[in-house]
Amino acid sequence: MSSVGLDKRIDEMSAMFEAALAEPVDGTAAERAAAAQKWEVFKRRCAVMDHRIVVSLGELPVEELGEPSMAAALSTLLRISREEANRRIKEAKDLGPRVALTGEPLDPMLSNTAAAQLRGDIGFEHVKIIRKFFKDLPGFVDHDTREAAETQLAELACGLGPDQLRKAADRLAMILDQDGELSDADRAKRSYFTKGRQRADGMSEFRGCADAELSALLDAVFAKWAAPGMCNPDDEAPGVDGEPSLEAIRKDLRTAGQRNHDALKALCRALLASGQLGSHKGLPMTMVVSTTLKELQSGAGHAVTGGGTLLPMREVIKQAAAAHQYLCVFDDHTAEALYLGRAKRLASKAQRLVLYARDRGCTFPGCTAPAYHSEAHHRNGDWSQGGLTNIDDLTLACGTDNRRVKPGGWTTRTRADGRTEWLPPPNLDTGQRRVNNYHHPERYLIPDEHATENSEGDEDGESDKP
Repeated sequence: MSSVGLDKRIDEMSAMFEAALAEPVDGTAAERAAAAQKWEVFKRRCAVMDHRIVVSLGELPVEELGEPSMAAALSTLLRISREEANRRIKEAKDLGPRVALTGEPLDPMLSNTAAAQLRGDIGFEHVKIIRKFFKDLPGFVDHDTREAAETQLAELACGLGPDQLRKAADRLAMILDQDGELSDADRAKRSYFTKGRQRADGMSEFRGCADAELSALLDAVFAKWAAPGMCNPDDEAPGVDGEPSLEAIRKDLRTAGQRNHDALKALCRALLASGQLGSHKGLPMTMVVSTTLKELQSGAGHAVTGGGTLLPMREVIKQAAAAHQYLCVFDDHTAEALYLGRAKRLASKAQRLVLYARDRGCTFPGCTAPAYHSEAHHRNGDWSQGGLTNIDDLTLACGTDNRRVKPGGWTTRTRADGRTEWLPPPNLDTGQRRVNNYHHPERYLIPDEHATENSEGDEDGESDKP
């Protein structure tokens, strides 16, 4: 693939797209329907070029991309989420071109599906269904059977909508695995538990699929702690020991699902309070909460945990009474932390607490990793290069982003307002933001007065790229 030739073709396609936009979308019903179909075919075919470009980028050493991984490089270059970057990489692995060790070109892993996509006969939803079919297929299904199944599903996809194809794929899966017996490896592959992001109403959704052992453990916990009258937050003193009284059972109007929820909450609270979980990134395993003096005194508003969760102040006060958390309180009008000098490479426990409260999470632009998943980073020079382990010289960075900082890679510095700027290497400079507002979403809504300040380098404090 010649990058010069490809750039020229993309420019030509962009010009043709502009010309197409200038044309009116009118005509008879049949003509408009035909235009919609042609456009859909064109969009579907564009995915093939996505695969080729992703595969081509994947051939480069990660070091040349200035990122710790291919997914991180795509996320930065294209301003897409890490989840979307991983999806494109995996899809390109299944549908993109391949090369043998001897240099010979090979067909895509899902060759028939890839051919149908190239023709524009199938779209993203069809591809997703076929890829999921093979992801869930038990390991005992042999190669020839898999090839035959892929051929059949690709042919069906060309004439069916996604709902119909999903039905056909489910039936084919049942035929290939009539006994429904899975190996331990297959079961491990299917087990998962995910915590959704916090919604505007403060709630978070959970999804999962448990193996037999976890299911049995939960059965035992719920039998006791999710019984009517147990762990009821409406009680003055929610009970976890002994048996609930008849009065407590009678007053308990919660559903079974609500009782399970409250039992899990009580279990986690008791586990953190036990002190038997060791430490995590230099701090005892517990909840770290930060808030302002004004909110704490008024008992209103929200605090922010080290995991990025907004916690109502009434819950903070209730939790503080149990003394099973760290509470960091800051002045209402400043983001400056107490100065804690330290002539050692590692940040102290107090410094980590301040970083949790100040940064709330990884400071790399766009990174969503909360403080619990981040570590202290020397933002004004690494310790080995004379960097200081003072609180003003530290910031939070997740493990992946911490590794971006190296010779020829990303660099960090302190902006005039005390925030951390991340400066990309030239080949990754797309004009992107240099500070991370994700953990302080209120900053998205306020003009960044410091974005154009001179800060030891770029005169405008932003990228030199247009």
